[in-house]
Amino acid sequence: MHIVDSHCHIDRVDFEQFGGSVESMLAHANDLSVKEFLCVCIDLEHFDEVLSFAKNHTQIYASVGVHPTEQEGKDPSVKELLALADNDNVIAIGETGLDYFHVKQESADWQRDRFRRHIAASNQSGKPMIIHTREAKADTIQIMTEEKAQAGVMHCFSEDWAMAKAALDLGFYISFSGIITFKSAQALREVAKKVPADRLLVETDSPYLTPVPNRGKPNSPAYTYYVAEKLAEIRGVSIEEIASTTTDNFKRLFFS
Repeated sequence: MHIVDSHCHIDRVDFEQFGGSVESMLAHANDLSVKEFLCVCIDLEHFDEVLSFAKNHTQIYASVGVHPTEQEGKDPSVKELLALADNDNVIAIGETGLDYFHVKQESADWQRDRFRRHIAASNQSGKPMIIHTREAKADTIQIMTEEKAQAGVMHCFSEDWAMAKAALDLGFYISFSGIITFKSAQALREVAKKVPADRLLVETDSPYLTPVPNRGKPNSPAYTYYVAEKLAEIRGVSIEEIASTTTDNFKRLFFS
C-alpha cells in the first residue's frame, strides 16, 4: 500500500517526538505505508529549509508561497514566486488563499492581492496551487474565477458541500485532513462522501490537527494513514482503494 501526505509542514514537525530526526520520522511513516510527502511553504523566510528537505529526500517535494495570515515577512511579487518555483523539487505554488478568521474581511485587501499574485504565478508556471480558505468562501471562489485559476487543491477542506462543488466545478481537487476523524465533524464527513473519487486527496497538515486515535498528541505525516482509514470508512471502501485512488490523484495533479 502507498499513501501520499499531500500537505504537511515537515520543517515544523517536532522530530524529537518521532525518533529524533527526519529520517526516523520518515521511517515511522513508511511503517504506516505513507511513502511520499509534499512539504508546504508558508513564508519565504523558511523556503530554503523547506526546499532542503526535498533536495535531500527523494520522497519529499516542496512548494513555494506565503500563507494568507503571514504579515511579518516578505510579500513576493509574481516574478519572485516564478523564480523560486523554477526548480524541479518545487511542484506547487502556495499555500495561498484567504483567511477571514484571523484577518477581518474589510481590512484584507492585501490578502486578496497576494492571492491574485499566487494565482498568476501558478498559471504562468503551470504548477498547481495549494489553497487555504477559512471563513472566506465567496471571495475565494470569486477570485479563483476572476483570475482563471487553472489547477490546484483546496487543502484541509472544512467547508460545506456548496463550497466543495464550486471548487470542483473550477477543476480543483479536495483534500481532507485529520479533521474528518473529529467527533464534531459529521457535516464534513457528509461532504467527504460526495466528492468524486478522482478528485480526492488526503493530508495531515502536520504538525497541526492530529487525527484520532492520536488526538491531543503531536502530529506527524505518518498519521495520514488514519485520515485515509477514516475516509475509507466514510465512503464504504477499503483503505487500499483510498490509498491507490488518492496516490493516483496526487500524481495526476502535480506531475501530469
